[in-house]
Order: sequence, then structure tokens, then C-alpha cells
Amino acid sequence: MKLYNTLTKKKETFVPLEEGKVKMYVCGPTVYNLIHIGNARPMIVFDTARRYMEYKGYEVNYVSNFTDVDDKIIAKANEEGVSAEEISTRYIEECKKDMEAMHVRPATTHPLATKEIDGMIEMIQTLIDKGYAYNVDGTVYFRTRKFDEYGKLSHKNLDDLQAGGRSLLVTGEDQKEDALDFVLWKPKKEGEPFWVSPWSEGRPGWHIECSVMSRKYLGEEIDIHAGGEDLIFPHHENEIAQSECCNGKIFARYWLHNAFLNIDNRKMSKSLGNFFTVREICEKYDPQVLRFFMLSAHYRSPLNFSADIMESSKNALERIMTAAQRLRELSGDKEMTDQEQEKLTAMGEYRKKFEEAMDDDLNTADAVAALFELVKFANTEVSQESSGKFAAAVLKEMAELSDILGLSLEKKEETLDEEIERLIAERQAARKAKNFARADEIRAQLLAQNIVLEDTREGVKWKRV
Repeated sequence: MKLYNTLTKKKETFVPLEEGKVKMYVCGPTVYNLIHIGNARPMIVFDTARRYMEYKGYEVNYVSNFTDVDDKIIAKANEEGVSAEEISTRYIEECKKDMEAMHVRPATTHPLATKEIDGMIEMIQTLIDKGYAYNVDGTVYFRTRKFDEYGKLSHKNLDDLQAGGRSLLVTGEDQKEDALDFVLWKPKKEGEPFWVSPWSEGRPGWHIECSVMSRKYLGEEIDIHAGGEDLIFPHHENEIAQSECCNGKIFARYWLHNAFLNIDNRKMSKSLGNFFTVREICEKYDPQVLRFFMLSAHYRSPLNFSADIMESSKNALERIMTAAQRLRELSGDKEMTDQEQEKLTAMGEYRKKFEEAMDDDLNTADAVAALFELVKFANTEVSQESSGKFAAAVLKEMAELSDILGLSLEKKEETLDEEIERLIAERQAARKAKNFARADEIRAQLLAQNIVLEDTREGVKWKRV
């Protein structure tokens, strides 16, 4: 299995620190609102990576944090007149609902920054004791230039950064030893949550949080650190500096980063009016469609979100689901013929292609293509004349490969609201009373609500369109 390592800028054969085990840390969201579809990409991509590693037999310790203390959380709390904890608790729960809907499995551990403050104070003190950090009036800074390898992940040069302008600098630069030093601890402002530290009543800087949570739940050295490419600099670069200076060891062996998500070929932004939450998208589409869309491109390729592409994803997923439903209906106990056994052996080619794609830096786009080859095989090779066990075996293969991608082939039982249920019942009564005009009127009314009715021997069947 090869992974593209941002650190070395090349694909490398994955070799874990401990045979058969993977320690993986993925930066999670800052919880001050419903997650947006940009947040969803790393969640889905790295959940799929975890699923594939577990499929290959690895025991994966998967840690993904929630940043539950932050300027945006505090601003939202002040806006609503509630505590920052109330805001973060609310949106952690909402985030978990969206993750479940998208079939993103819970992490082995979901640490909260606010529960790990003691560890942060301890790490900061160690950095001070080793000469890598210093205190100025209650604010603790990291001495960036003291870490010789600073810039090795982002491939940036410190002198170039210095010349890069004020956009890289943070407030309070006049009291820092060097303009590129970054904050590890900052004093509280009026009305902000705070914790007591040896330097001031305050709160940690963002970067130190992940270094501490990763160390506590995975150890000083980990296999994989992942997140969106927007985190490479300065967040992940600073994590490396803190962790390696504190622990005296390589922090993470492989760094994986997913590319940006654009909306109609433009960067997602509230000011452009093209900012969508997962919840909003899932009002129009099944969350599985969003997941399928995210996996339809390689994770390191920029991904463009549009209504047309989502419709294409919906139709593509429907093809898989329809093929699975047909196999389900044809499954049974009738034994396979010798010819079917041979076909089943040949079918193994699709799993091989799927694995080759995933082994090549988690190429989900090609893995999905292999799955569609299997769907085509199912549609052409399994018929009414096929044995039930052959149909069942093909369905099992399709379900297993889909599950690695986090896609379920079980169609959800859709529910109608009470008004529509009442209309369907009224239509049935009208038909029984031979009031066909009213029955047709109700059918048309439901069609206007995108509900299609189909009269069958088993009764009325319906579907959304």
C-alpha cells in the first residue's frame, strides 16, 4: 500500500511503526455551527482510509478531536448570550448526527480540547524548560527559529516567510523575540473562558491542542496525521515543531492532506452566497449521495460541487442500489452450477482492481470504477435463470466492496408525513367507491409533491422522484 506523504512529496510504501497496528490522528472541526460540506470531505476521505486499512487487517487507533474552545465559539456564545460550553456541546452533537448520516464511523477517541488543558500546560512548561518557548507578560511563545527543521512539511523557508509580509504575523508581534514566533498560551480577555496556568489565567493556542491530544491518545510517535490541505501551514507545521522539540522524536511518519472543495468552480464562502452545510445538502439528497460524490475524485484532487454533479452522483448511486435490489430478489437456496462457479472465480478480477486502486494512495475514483464493473457483471451475468446462490454471492461481493467505501446497499424505508399517508388512504377509498376522478386528482396532487404512485397486485407502491 502506497501513500502520498506531504512531508517527502512522494508516494511511499506504508510501513507502520508497529506491525499490524496503525496510529492515526485526523484534525476535527471547530464546533461553533453546523458543519459545512468542506468539513465533510476530510471526514469522509479519512474514514474511508481507516475502513480500508481495517479491511487489510490493521488494528486502527483513530483519533479525531473537536476544537471546543476558540474565538469563533466565544463570539457565537456572546451573540446568543450563553456559555461557550453550551455552544460547543450543542454543535458537537449536531456534528455527530451529520457524521452518522454520512456513514462516518465514530473515532476510537474524540478528545475535546477543554478536557486536556492540564496536558497542554505540561507540554508548554517542558518547551520553556528546554528553551524552545518563553513567557512575555502571561503570553507564551514558541521560538520558531530554534527548531532547525521548521518548514519541512510546508516546504517553506523561514527567511522567505519573514519577507512574506504581515499576513503571517499575529497580534502582539512587538513583544515577540521574532516575528515568526507563535502563541502557545494567551491571557484571557474580558468575558472569555479561562484556565489557571503558571503564566496567566488564559487559554491555549490552537496548535498546542492537537500536539497534546495526539500524544495522549496515540503516543509520542504516530503513523499517520491527516487533514485538509489548508492545515499544512501553519497548523501542522507548528504541531511538528512543538511535538518534536518536546518529545525528541519524529512526530508523524506520513502526512496526508485532502484538496479543497469548490462550489461551482469558486471557493466556498459566505460572502459569495455559496456556503452550504451538510444539513442543507441532505435536505435535497440522501447523505450517501454526498459521500459518493466525495469519493468520486481522488482525495488530493480539487473537487467541484455543483447541482449537476450531485444529480450525476445520485443517479450513479441509484444504479448500484438498483443492481443490489435485483440481486436481493434473485437470491435463494438453489445451488450454483459449475459454469456459475467459474463466473464467480472470474468475478474476483473486480476486487483485485478495487484493491489495486485503494493501494495506490487511496484512489477511490478508480475503486468506484471497479465497483461499477462489478455492477455491470451483475446486470449481465445474473438473470432469472441463475441460481439463487450465485445471485447471493454476487450481492455479497458488491456489498463488501461498497462497505469499504462506507456505502450501504440497503435501501432506506422512506416515511411519508401524515398528510400524504392520509391522501394515499383517501385515494384507495375513492378507487374502491369507483370515484376514479378523485383518485386521479389525488395522484396528480402527490405527483406535484414528487411522490409517484404505482398500483400493483401487492397494493400501492410509491417512490420519491
